[in-house]
Amino acid sequence: MLVHPSVLMDLANDHNRELIAEADRDRLLALVRCVRRRRKVRKEPDRGEKSGEKRAERRGQPAGTLASCEQSVVVPVR
Repeated sequence: MLVHPSVLMDLANDHNRELIAEADRDRLLALVRCVRRRRKVRKEPDRGEKSGEKRAERRGQPAGTLASCEQSVVVPVR
């Protein structure tokens, strides 16, 4: 069975457009993932925290609803 050359050209062009659309979709998804990662890293500090200060650095202050296992007062040396 012979296929007309214009039909073959149409099929090749359709396939080429599909490949380009898939590459665009992959590029867009990669960009979205990158932006979400950046937002996650740069997210605002939690309530009660000053900017740049971590919870582990605030000794003696409760970090949540559970009691801390650390001593909150200084014990004199014997």
